[in-house]
Amino acid sequence: MKNFFKSNLYKVIVIIFLVYVVYVLYTQQTKLDNYAKDKQYYKDQIADLNEQKEELIVEKENVNSPEYIEDVAREKLDMYLPNEKVYVDINK
Repeated sequence: MKNFFKSNLYKVIVIIFLVYVVYVLYTQQTKLDNYAKDKQYYKDQIADLNEQKEELIVEKENVNSPEYIEDVAREKLDMYLPNEKVYVDINK
């Protein structure tokens, strides 16, 4: 009877240990999957920000050009060249 109890005790301990190992592996895999998603999200963010940075660099280089100044004056300030005819669409 004592031998039977010991063998069953070892089986129960092994089963509990295996269940624990499976649980730990599952939770770790879930965390790794979340970290992989976060990593991809941050890579995408970095790519977007680098693209925006390049656009800003180009804009910075062109900010003092006469064409850029004229575009800003026309689009944002509603300014026009002297002797230029301006047509306004009243249907807007």
